Order: sequence, then C-alpha cells, then structure tokens
Amino acid sequence: MIRKIDHVGIAVKNLEEAIKVWEGLGLKVEEIEEVPDQKVRTAIIHVGESRIELLEPTAEDSPIAKFIAKRGEGIHHIALGVDDIETHLEKLKEAGYRLIDEEPRIGAGGAKIAFVHPKAVTGVLLELCERKTE
Repeated sequence: MIRKIDHVGIAVKNLEEAIKVWEGLGLKVEEIEEVPDQKVRTAIIHVGESRIELLEPTAEDSPIAKFIAKRGEGIHHIALGVDDIETHLEKLKEAGYRLIDEEPRIGAGGAKIAFVHPKAVTGVLLELCERKTE
C-alpha cells in the first residue's frame, strides 16, 4: 500500500546556503546526514507527515552533481512511502515499469529505498521509501 508522499528531494549546490533559504521561510532543518554510498549530504525538514530533503553532492560523479550540472538546482525526485517495498517493486516489474533499482537499498535515515526510472513515470524520478517507524 502507498501511504503518503514521504518526501520531495531537492538538489542543491551548497547545503548551508540552501538551509538558510528554507529556514528563512519559517521551516527548520532537524537533521543533517551524509549517505556515503550515494555521495550525498542531506538536510531533513519535516513538514507535517512529509519531509523535504535538501541534497548536496559530496563528489563530482554523484547522481546529484550530474543532475545539477545538467538541469541546475531544483526538484530531483518525489518519494512515496510504502508498506512493503519488495512487493511494490515486484508488482511494478511485472507491470513493465522500468526500474533503476530492482532490489531496495538503504537511504537516508536507514529507510529502504528504490528508484523507478523517470521515463516510466511521465518524466518524474520516483522513489519508493519504506521506513521502520511508519
């Protein structure tokens, strides 16, 4: 079951500068985390039951760095919170959706994550996200 929009990922060049912008809007960054295998640093902003994740690349060859080089800063992906990520991936695969990840991996906050290719979802990079605390 899809539970909610878990978060929106926003690619930024400089995390500290982006935090100033978002906190200037009255929001508060509650945690900063580095995810080495994804070559990214994230700042988490809770907004109701959802989150905004500011994503700063930590290497020039990271997916976020490549995204910024090609498109500039902005919305990188939308993540849907799911109950059972493995079942969702299997159903999408059976339905013919193009998957970037056929098996989940660990993302920020220890969540299980997997991406669906933007060409399969009307040009939107879609992340499935299963959190233990949901």
